[in-house]
Amino acid sequence: MAINGNNILILVDGSVVAGTKSNEAQVECDAIEVASPTNGIWAAYIPGRRNWSVTSNWLILSYADIKRVLRVGASVSIRILGRGQSSNLIGTAIVQNCSFQFIRGNLATGSFSFKGNGPLTEE
Repeated sequence: MAINGNNILILVDGSVVAGTKSNEAQVECDAIEVASPTNGIWAAYIPGRRNWSVTSNWLILSYADIKRVLRVGASVSIRILGRGQSSNLIGTAIVQNCSFQFIRGNLATGSFSFKGNGPLTEE
């Protein structure tokens, strides 16, 4: 069964990011090349370290939202919550980036990027 994006919430330090337009979570694994001249022309890899990140785009609902830019560099708790699910993903991240768009005639929007600091685990 497909999951509706409305049923996935991102919580920062226990509070839901209000007015979200979209959220993205990404988990990556480094690929370490281990090929030698005896492997011929094909590369071979082993898995390396993993890392994760979350990006959240939201509508700016108040001027207090603009003050969020001051959190860049702060360490926060991130929780990826599926409504009605018994388990969630949780980890600690650094607020890597915060940006705003103020387009004349349109709603103001903002974006946060969080870079995982350690594991993203199932709770």
